[in-house]
Amino acid sequence: MSRAPQDEGQNDQTGRTEMEDLCASSLTFFSDQRLCCADVLPPAEARARIEVAVLSFLRTLTSHDPAISHLPLINRTLRNSRVNHGLLTDVSWIFLSHSFGTRSLMRANATKGFIRVWKVMEMCYQILLQEKRVTQRELYYKLLSTSSEYFTSQLQVNKAVQDIVALLRCSRYSLGIMASSRGLVAGRLSLQEPNKETVDCCSCGSSGYPISGDLNLLENLIMKTDAHYILLVEKHAIFQRLVDDHVFNQIPSILITAKGYPDIATRFFLHRMSQNFPNLPILALVDWNPAGLAILCTFKFGSIGMGLEAFRYACNVKWLGLRGSDLELIPEESLLPLKPKDIGIAKSLMSSKLLQEKYQEELALMTETGQRAEIEALYFHGYDFLGKYIAKKIVQVDYI
Repeated sequence: MSRAPQDEGQNDQTGRTEMEDLCASSLTFFSDQRLCCADVLPPAEARARIEVAVLSFLRTLTSHDPAISHLPLINRTLRNSRVNHGLLTDVSWIFLSHSFGTRSLMRANATKGFIRVWKVMEMCYQILLQEKRVTQRELYYKLLSTSSEYFTSQLQVNKAVQDIVALLRCSRYSLGIMASSRGLVAGRLSLQEPNKETVDCCSCGSSGYPISGDLNLLENLIMKTDAHYILLVEKHAIFQRLVDDHVFNQIPSILITAKGYPDIATRFFLHRMSQNFPNLPILALVDWNPAGLAILCTFKFGSIGMGLEAFRYACNVKWLGLRGSDLELIPEESLLPLKPKDIGIAKSLMSSKLLQEKYQEELALMTETGQRAEIEALYFHGYDFLGKYIAKKIVQVDYI
């Protein structure tokens, strides 16, 4: 009789061991992701990482066998990217594997790029010391006035910032760089900054409430809602139409737009909402063309261009419309031919291995027909049809 409790205990121990082994294997499986992410650091720690990078460079330069060390950067390339397809979570995202590249001062064609990294790092250090935050655009103009021989375009600054993120393994926000934002939100959402008045997003008019570029502020917003859905709208004009029609009252919802290709602040805000309201489906309304799908995928998976920060902005976005099945609602005259740019985006999406099967089918239909459709084509049925269309699509529950 005494053996039963002992056997039960052994079974419990075996169960615990198996669970521990499973957790360990899961952590090993995601080790690349843990290694290749950008930490969110307080200013003092970010400054310390800059100091260590500088001291390491100087130590190599002034050693008995002096040399100019390369900058070891995580490769931000398609070849080095992977996609987690939601094996342990509902959210899929792009991440980078642990593969290094280098930036060398010794190669003639890379010399200025090497120096740009140190120039931008120096500027970030000063910003952190002054406890300021700047946008990448402000950073560009400051560098233009102090180091114009190295900086001739905004793109050069943006690339240098990403190099520093890859070198120091900390987020751009930790470096004192604030996101620019085009995003707007409206509908059944209240927002409150600490110790400030609450903003009712139902009462902001058709212009909506502007999403701040201050990620720290967005992180600390107090959010409340009685919505059933979050509607992600590609186009500003469509967003305004839906807000003017008070669609958020007909369909209890929160409306968000980034006015086209999503900026970092809008993506971060949406990510925050997905964490605060995990039971609210996020449904995207985009044009039926490769660009619309690319915008949806950027919200859904992040982007390789964001490098080590990509996973922080991914959300489980579903494709509500427009979809190929909606073409029967659109007059033939309103269908437009695909542009060469559309074909290029389609090829890029297909080669990225991001797309699930149904997305691939939609993209294949676009390229086979050579056609695209814009959301505005639904106005053929009247300017009030868009709300009815969304309501019907939601009830069908066939979004993917």
